[in-house]
Amino acid sequence: MALFPASALRPGVRKREVFGWAMYDFANSGYTTVVITAVFAAYFVGGIAKGAPWAAFAWTAALSVSYAIVMLTMPAIGAWADQHAAKKRVLVFATLGCVLATAALAVTPRFTGTSGVALAMALVIVSNAFYSYGESLTGAFLPELATADGMGKVSGWGWSFGYVGGMLALGVCLAYVLWSQSKGLPAAHFVPVTMLITAAIYGAAACATFALLPERAKPRTISANFEADAEAGAWRQLRDTFRQARAYRDFMWLLACTVFYQGGVAVAITLAAIYAEQVIGFVASETMVLIFVLNIAAAVGAFGFGYVQDRVGHKLSLAGTLVAWIAVCVIAALVTTKGGFWWAAAIAGLSMGSSQSAGRAMTGYLAPPRQLAEFFGLWTFATRLASIIGPLSFGAITWMTGGNQRIAILSTAVLFVAGLLLLLPIDMQRGRQAALRT
Repeated sequence: MALFPASALRPGVRKREVFGWAMYDFANSGYTTVVITAVFAAYFVGGIAKGAPWAAFAWTAALSVSYAIVMLTMPAIGAWADQHAAKKRVLVFATLGCVLATAALAVTPRFTGTSGVALAMALVIVSNAFYSYGESLTGAFLPELATADGMGKVSGWGWSFGYVGGMLALGVCLAYVLWSQSKGLPAAHFVPVTMLITAAIYGAAACATFALLPERAKPRTISANFEADAEAGAWRQLRDTFRQARAYRDFMWLLACTVFYQGGVAVAITLAAIYAEQVIGFVASETMVLIFVLNIAAAVGAFGFGYVQDRVGHKLSLAGTLVAWIAVCVIAALVTTKGGFWWAAAIAGLSMGSSQSAGRAMTGYLAPPRQLAEFFGLWTFATRLASIIGPLSFGAITWMTGGNQRIAILSTAVLFVAGLLLLLPIDMQRGRQAALRT
């Protein structure tokens, strides 16, 4: 437990609580690594949709629908959780939903044609929506655990734990895939098993979070009218937050920045396997090895970057990662060999862990302490909007250019440039003072 120095933690917070919180990142990262990035994405395009010209667009459309659902519902869920001190209860429900929907993906190879595509898209929508709820809710615990000066470190611990969890899930799946391929078994056989493995690891690891992480928030005093219509009350509070946006202008600039740069990150997460296989020429096992190594780089980046971030500042640190992401897009668009693409993947791995950790830590730093779940709900709103804009634009550009994914990945650099420009007006100290005044 020396990994969690007490100086980074708020008074009264025990190290086991932080470990329990970080274990949720460990638990849910297998979902994004195996389902969204390495295995099911490529299988959907090449296996279920049979490599149709619209396949990549259909995949990004399914993800976009799930993100739109989260955008419309998470802020109200976060506000309700704040009012009732129920972040942990809602987290349990979201985890159960994602685990069950992920396991259900195992049946999709039994269906063919339009019905197979529709079922796969529906289950991806459901599982990814529940995953997103869990991601936002676990982020809302961060300011309750870490000091203002320690948020970068603690967020980095969580992200690095997450990539370790992603590597575990992917490693087990890769071992099974290699065994299946040695026996001559098709993807329709081994892909369902990888979905069951991922769901099992997610559910089992999340139990550590539920056992060790307490709900530190206290229910607020609420009126009888609110009790009669909790959701309406949550939306009223959310509307009030937007009306007060001038008081949190630095937080609002961060949300705008997040929409663009996270859009680019979402492209890397959701389309890396598809790009590697269809453009560079990777096979399924090579892609899984690539993503495994990428997760190693991301874990190192998230952990080490957390200390750098607290030392040099959140804003400068995030700016550095965005410059690195721009380089990734350019390299990936130009290289023609697997070796060249490995360079882009290595830089992307280091940048991915650090940029996501930085964004979560900045949100915690600028969020008012009494509205943590609600403000992390706004952050989730921004990240899910980004996850619609980025992958959907990639899919649309690919479709419009006759399948030219190189143009699409080069266009993604524009999102990181926009994020860098929107980062410039943010004043972290002014934003922190505004948050503490409420």
